[in-house]
Amino acid sequence: MKNVLFATLLLAIGSTTISAQNNTLTAEEKKDGWTLLFDGRNFDGWRKCNSTGMPANWSIEEEAMKVSRGAQAGRGQDGDILFETKKYGNFELSIDWKIEREGNSGIFYYVVEYPGQPIYYAAPEVQVLDNWNAGDNRLTNHLAGSLYDMLSALPQNAKPAGEWNTIVIRVKDGKATHVQNGEKVVEYTIWTPEWYALVAKSKFKDWPGFKEGPAKEGFIGLQDHGYNCWFRNIKIREL
Repeated sequence: MKNVLFATLLLAIGSTTISAQNNTLTAEEKKDGWTLLFDGRNFDGWRKCNSTGMPANWSIEEEAMKVSRGAQAGRGQDGDILFETKKYGNFELSIDWKIEREGNSGIFYYVVEYPGQPIYYAAPEVQVLDNWNAGDNRLTNHLAGSLYDMLSALPQNAKPAGEWNTIVIRVKDGKATHVQNGEKVVEYTIWTPEWYALVAKSKFKDWPGFKEGPAKEGFIGLQDHGYNCWFRNIKIREL
């Protein structure tokens, strides 16, 4: 009986320790200038893009921000969100994400709000995807970690649906990298002839927001694409 109680106590302590690690910063991270954008308990600082307040289809589950699928998979409920407290120019952003089977979502930076336009109107998107089962997996530059519809994430090292991935997006004076699960998968430089050549070959070629931009700074945003998707350990530091 004592052994059972001791084992139960150890399990409880272990669970608490693991839980406490999410949505927190180490002393070293604080020293290096990292800031949490989500504490695991509330949506402070977040709101709907081009609106106020949080959309109803977002909740907190498993110490993560969860966007829930709509009545029809793949159709969002107008629930794209952004972190409104600060606009970022040079930054390093780290986010853990996981997605349901067939799921699709995205992470945005340099978000500028245009009335009546979606969050992706002028903002680069880092793709979030179930690479194996999603309908949008036919193009390599639509796979997880890619600069959506512009540059493929290679090598492709995303984990399957239901498993946590970590993406680190770093932008300094236009030079950008995506590091997915500890490995650099994308590298590019914004506002260069090479950048606009990528835009010209993408679905954004006729979008004013891309032809004229992106902006030099903007909000961090998360997409509601009509699938269950979770985000946690959202942290950023200015460079």
